[in-house]
Amino acid sequence: MIIINKKRLPSSSVVLDTYWKFAAERQEVFFKKINKVAPLTVDPILLKYKFTNAYRACDRVSQYLIGKVIDNNETDINETLFKILVFKIFNKIETWELLESELGDVSFKYYSFDTYNKILTSAMKGKEPIYSAAYIMASGKSAYGYDRKHENHLKLIEQMISSNLANKLQDATSLEHVYNYLLLFPSIGPFLAYQYSIDINYSKLINFSENDYVVPGPGAKDGIKKCFTDYGDYSETDIIKYVTDNQEAEFQRLGINFKGLWGRPLHLIDCQNLFCETAKYARVAHPDIDGVSDRKRIKQIYSKNNSDIYYYFPPKWNLNTNL
Repeated sequence: MIIINKKRLPSSSVVLDTYWKFAAERQEVFFKKINKVAPLTVDPILLKYKFTNAYRACDRVSQYLIGKVIDNNETDINETLFKILVFKIFNKIETWELLESELGDVSFKYYSFDTYNKILTSAMKGKEPIYSAAYIMASGKSAYGYDRKHENHLKLIEQMISSNLANKLQDATSLEHVYNYLLLFPSIGPFLAYQYSIDINYSKLINFSENDYVVPGPGAKDGIKKCFTDYGDYSETDIIKYVTDNQEAEFQRLGINFKGLWGRPLHLIDCQNLFCETAKYARVAHPDIDGVSDRKRIKQIYSKNNSDIYYYFPPKWNLNTNL
């Protein structure tokens, strides 16, 4: 008789139900914004605080990257990678638009460290933030030796392009392979290497499923801890895959009609992000349930951005006919 040992499943808390309810309500808000339906929600927590979309690609910064930074007609892979890196390392739309306004075109062909440095230093002296507050990137001073963070990051971009990275990424056989290449560079840790892998995967440079690979970030780990009282035989990565695989059954269990993204279900990157957002949401909804961090409040208050988003998704996803 052959005995097959099955992995012990994780045990959930009440916050896992909140995870799915949050995902569905946040997706409702997304469609109501598109269709200009008011009110966007009656959820008091969603009304008061800022949360990202259920789908990462729907967020304003990702949309700007996909629709305005990535040129699907570009044939030079170094240009494609350069533009993505410049945009994402600062991760701020205003910084990209500042560079465009000063340079005309953000292009590696005409790149000059001194020119880019002058523009960014001038913005800093004028008290204009050039980095997004979404996440903090290491300064890179130990690797490149400059006092200003942006100077080190410009040198980082130079190194990434000059190391033939674009060709290496194009020859990669998996999203994990892409991630491991990015992880080799100074200032890029596991969280950013994974996020940049997803960003590059929006372009034609590489083409992998977003269900190929996932790396849980600090916020996701916090959310996982709140959603599960016992991980069983699963790692945090396994749990993200577990909820991704079981999303349809979970929505059905809770009687939730999740709208999805025109037939596209949540992928690993989305479920990873949703753990992060649920961790924040639970600080108010479930203040008695602890995660791995000691944060008790949500810092970012929701404020309406009146500028329209013209939604556009990677053409390889075949979603743009729905817009």
